[in-house]
Amino acid sequence: MRVGARLLAVVLFAVSYCLGQSALHHRGRPAPVRKPAPPSPSLVTPEEHASRYLESVRNQPGLLLSFLRGFPKGGDLHNHLIGAIYAESYIQWAVEDGSCIDRRSSAFSPPPCDAEKGMIPAKALLSDPQLYASTLAALSMYEFVPGAESNHDHFFHTFPKFNPIALNHMGEELAEVAARAARQNELYLELIVAPDGGDAARFGSGIGWDPDLKALQQKMLNAGIGHVVATSRSNLDAAEARMRQVLRCGTASPDPGCGVAIRYEFEVPRAFPPQQVFAAILTGFELAAQDPRVVTVNPVMPEDWYVPMRDFSLHMQMFEFLRKQYPHVRLSLHAGELTMGLVPPEGLRFHIHDSIRRGGAQRIGHGVDLPYEDEPLELLHEMAARHVAVEICLTSNELILGVKGDGHPLPLYLQFGVPVVIATDDEGVSRSDMTQEYLRATQTYALKYSDLKRISRNSLEYSFLKGESLWADVAALHRAPACAAENPAAPSGSESCRKWLGANPKAQLQWKLEAAFAHFESQACCGGGAAAKPAK
Repeated sequence: MRVGARLLAVVLFAVSYCLGQSALHHRGRPAPVRKPAPPSPSLVTPEEHASRYLESVRNQPGLLLSFLRGFPKGGDLHNHLIGAIYAESYIQWAVEDGSCIDRRSSAFSPPPCDAEKGMIPAKALLSDPQLYASTLAALSMYEFVPGAESNHDHFFHTFPKFNPIALNHMGEELAEVAARAARQNELYLELIVAPDGGDAARFGSGIGWDPDLKALQQKMLNAGIGHVVATSRSNLDAAEARMRQVLRCGTASPDPGCGVAIRYEFEVPRAFPPQQVFAAILTGFELAAQDPRVVTVNPVMPEDWYVPMRDFSLHMQMFEFLRKQYPHVRLSLHAGELTMGLVPPEGLRFHIHDSIRRGGAQRIGHGVDLPYEDEPLELLHEMAARHVAVEICLTSNELILGVKGDGHPLPLYLQFGVPVVIATDDEGVSRSDMTQEYLRATQTYALKYSDLKRISRNSLEYSFLKGESLWADVAALHRAPACAAENPAAPSGSESCRKWLGANPKAQLQWKLEAAFAHFESQACCGGGAAAKPAK
């Protein structure tokens, strides 16, 4: 009985004490502060692990570079093929071809070599280190220091020097670019190329100019511009065959570059007379309408040169006319690769506007002069509402235009919800690559992991790959119904999802990107960004 009584007393005391404490709290006495329990590791998603790891290495360049090299980058939508080749490759091919090089200008030319004019065999480069280094500098931005020649001029002066070699090595160029893309975990390339070898412009020079574009189109069709189209297709066939040979595609030890999907943008030399520009645009539209490998038509050559500035509105008239004749051809147009001082202020006011509203551009290449355009805020809202993506080439924009950091419009595009993709432009001339572009963007603009994923996804969402998108709503990450419940990281999915992906090349590549993200994020927290391995 005594034990029972004592036990009862202890219980009553405990109850009364608790009630008393409760009353004290009700009278305003603060409850003791309790530290929240740390979140269970199992509640942190792989994506959050990757995001935290990025923040932990943001100020450690070596680890950040490793992380970004392994990061799945989707695709490169703005890549000039001949400008993507490193000068070392052009030198090697020149040696193999028995070509000549001008000691003074470092420009290549076919044999025979005229020593009296300073032309020597290209093989001399391999035994003369000083000449080799000066040639690297002449063919790229390697150790370039501006002086009598500006960055802008030196950049564009490189192309005619290596172009005689580039014309004969398209297959090797494709192999180099595809292999480099694969090593950086890219799945897709849209390469800006001239498979006609300049034939379209030469064809146009023989026709003559007619301001009646309908009549001019018919004249060119009647005169046989279809032969230029057919030759372009044959040249692409030969180049791809050589690429597969170089990369050992279909063998027991293929280069990873064999797995990179490649499509082409037909380049238009816009510094030529109007009839030649129109012939090139028409060839591009015809080629894109006939060959699924060619997905768009794009004007090239410096936007600030005299003819491109003088004829800009005329070129937009040409695109406006022909896109109505070929409504299924989508367009990415170089526009706004300009800045104050490079051209008069009036030349900065409308190039992006008109490329979208008249030219029908669904993507804009560069878009650097945005702040100088008429009504830039309205333009930003319009681009966001119409889902007009902008291809950002940070290294190129700094080297050519001197535009970088806070002076670049990238933050504005992101702030207003304009779809942004990161691209290389001319990675060989710039001595850069896609990883360096992501590194520059991350360091300069403090991009978060979620920003990087959105940019990577955009590169496939706004590509011109055929077929439906994986995303019913890419912003909300709502997938198309056929694969909405599937797991991209799983080794296999439902038959209906697999069938739908097989019928839609764009969605299929997007699915691979999601699988690559899943693999990357499963290792990113601990392995410093182990190389992503997309699903096969």
